[in-house]
Order: sequence, then structure tokens, then C-alpha cells
Amino acid sequence: MSTPYTPRGTASILGNDRAIVAMIHLPALPGSPRSTLSPREIARHAVEEARVLAAAGFDAILIENMHDAPYLMRGVGEETVAAFTRAACEVRAAVDLPLGIQVLAGANRAALSVALAAECSFIRAEGFVFAAVADEGLLHEADAGPLLRYRRALGSVAERIAIFCDIKKKHTANAITADTSLADHAHAAQFFGADGVIVTGNSTGVATPISDLSAARKACRLPVLAGSGATASSVREVLAVADAVIVGSDLKQDGAWWNPLDPRRIDAFVRAAR
Repeated sequence: MSTPYTPRGTASILGNDRAIVAMIHLPALPGSPRSTLSPREIARHAVEEARVLAAAGFDAILIENMHDAPYLMRGVGEETVAAFTRAACEVRAAVDLPLGIQVLAGANRAALSVALAAECSFIRAEGFVFAAVADEGLLHEADAGPLLRYRRALGSVAERIAIFCDIKKKHTANAITADTSLADHAHAAQFFGADGVIVTGNSTGVATPISDLSAARKACRLPVLAGSGATASSVREVLAVADAVIVGSDLKQDGAWWNPLDPRRIDAFVRAAR
């Protein structure tokens, strides 16, 4: 199957051909079960973390509503989009790095809307190609067709926002597509117009298999990003195969994603990656 799309390198999106992308896990947003902070406080927390990560030498930052569990499927409330947008816009004003947005779970249109308002460079999209069963429920419709039409409808500025899509992603059962390989998913993502593919381990903090990264590279011409489990001890090996790595857990105290940032772990990761 040939593709009509011309992929872009990571340098034009993430600022580096072997980019290291740090996660900001926003505190629980208004309306979610664990919410305790105001939008102002959430934005202040995000800005503080963004400044630390930028000063440490990361190439880009990805902002995510990880603390909003349990997540809604595809659609989120207006209060989520509003609070997320405020935080993203304040981070945009505070640091001069490429920013990305992920709105869980699979709320890719919301992510694109936030990214447009906050002048971000990319979004991370779940369920872009193929169906799967996530812990939130059935992702029964691939989002590529509706999402790319939505991006086109938002205009030329939105067209410049890259879409990095997860394939055979973490926290997902892929029995529905058991007769397709990860390479098949990478190839389909390219054909369906993704700007890059994200490969992960089975869950947050679990290492992305090097063999899976290699399979994705061989199957498509898109940038390949490692989306989970990178550590200071493994990042060089990962970046020998991947175009970029997204890291969250290893930068936190005790390597747990829900903990505060750990300056020593951050420094170790950046030194190892460089």
C-alpha cells in the first residue's frame, strides 16, 4: 500500500532529531473525581514544572490530564477543556519550547482545540487507527478520518499542529486486532495521515520494547517515538532506534508518575540522553 503523505522529521516539530520530551501531568482538573485545585492553582503548578524541565534541557514538553482518572471516553466536559487551555496557555507564555497536548481518554478533538488556543506544536492521539478495548471501554471507531477533517476545518494554523498517534498502545487490549502486527498499525498510521507514531510498553512506566520500535521504523517513514518506560539507564539505547522519547515517570521521585519532580533524576536523564 503506497502513501500520498510526505512525513516530517522530528526536528521541525520537536526541535531536535533525537528529541527528549518531558511530561507534565496536570493536577486533577475541575469536574474530575480527584479534583481539589482551582484552575489558577493548576496552571501555576504546570508553569513551575515547565520552567524546571525547560531549564534542565528538554527539547519539548507534553501536557496531559493523567490525574483525571477514571477517564471519559473520547468526549470530555467543557470545564476540562477550559481548565486545560488555561494551563497550556500559561505554560506557553512561560517557556519557549515546542508543546504538545494529550487529553485522556482519546479526546483528540479536545486536544487539538487546546493545542490551537495555546499555540502548541503537536498532540498525542489515541485510537487513530484500528479498534481496541481500553480500560475506559471500546474504542470502536478509528479517529483518523474525523480528526483530520476537524483539523482541516479549524484552518491553516491548526494544519501545522502535528498528530503523533499511539499504535497498539499501553493500557489497551488488542485482541480485536490480534491478526495484525505492530508493523501493520505503523503502516496504516502513515497511510491515514499521522505525523508520527508512538510505541509503548504495556502500561505507564513499562519499558517500550526495542524490537517494537525497530518494527515500526521498518514499516513506515514517519518519526517513531518511544512513549513509555524510558530511564536514564535506557535512554541512549532507545534513542539509537527512536526519533524521540517521551518520559514522565523516571523524572519523578521514586520513579512514580504521581510524585513530584526529582531534580537529580531529571539531571541524570538529560545527561544520559545527551
